[in-house]
Amino acid sequence: MNLADLCATLRDGKGLAHKRDIAGVLRRLGLGGASPVAVGDDCAAIPDGDGFLLFAIEGFMPEFVAADPYFAGYCGVMVNLSDVAAMGGRALAVVDALFAESGAAAAPVLEGFAAAAAKYGVPVAGGHTNSRAASPGLSAAILGRANKLLTSFDARPEEILIAAIDLRGRMRDPAPYWDASSDAEGARLRADLLLLPEIAEAGLCRAAKDISMAGTIGTALMLLEASRLGGVIDIGKIPRPAHVPLPRWLTAFPSFGFLLSVPPENTEAVTGLFTARGIAAAAIGVTSSSRIVRLRDGAAEAVLWDFRDEDLTGCAAREDFAHA
Repeated sequence: MNLADLCATLRDGKGLAHKRDIAGVLRRLGLGGASPVAVGDDCAAIPDGDGFLLFAIEGFMPEFVAADPYFAGYCGVMVNLSDVAAMGGRALAVVDALFAESGAAAAPVLEGFAAAAAKYGVPVAGGHTNSRAASPGLSAAILGRANKLLTSFDARPEEILIAAIDLRGRMRDPAPYWDASSDAEGARLRADLLLLPEIAEAGLCRAAKDISMAGTIGTALMLLEASRLGGVIDIGKIPRPAHVPLPRWLTAFPSFGFLLSVPPENTEAVTGLFTARGIAAAAIGVTSSSRIVRLRDGAAEAVLWDFRDEDLTGCAAREDFAHA
């Protein structure tokens, strides 16, 4: 696949289609921009004393819950923890809302949820369960706290985009999920997540986002859109398992995957923190004020998105936004 075809495939893919839907939701709710509680980040960040409460929720497609109920329950905790970490926070508690056709159908979902909560050391503080529903459904919410924020709204021009991804896992075929968590030790997973608040509190970085169902490239688009930036992303430098084809990997959802926008002088320190823990980390691009996002592959470049002409999520900072 040449670079122009790859850009077209990514633009037309399901991952970005779901993100496009966000703009319509924002309009209906009257939200958007860098408001006092900015909308479009991984968590809502609510000022709380000398820090921030972090509040997030994740929902899961019924077909995923039906096909892989244990892992769906596990993800209810895992992906929310990634959202909190991406904001520079530490989790306080999780809750779930589960709909299942029977108690037997609910059991593996609850087992996965409980297993992840125990492994990551986060309390389950309650929730809602209906075991007489017509079809399966799962959502989970989390509360966390950050002493110093990482946000999607504070990347700056001429920073280095760093992708940090735990490659010690496997694809959960046929789904696009890279699972480096369910077979790992809890102590390591907890310590790995602490890297993000440690980076924030050390002042090494101001902007980050966890790699979502939009994949590495889609997540980069959302980060750049929020900060009213553009940039160049070198797809050949994105950490990936050797056996996973690049087009599939670019749209995969990794259990531990973060994108950070880092001042050039801090790049080596940030990548070193991840690699010291066995997590692959590499500089994959550079931000710019252009608002045009290009992909690079060797000497070839192609435009992936031009935010001057088209929004993705509609979550860009206000026109008068000044980087803090």
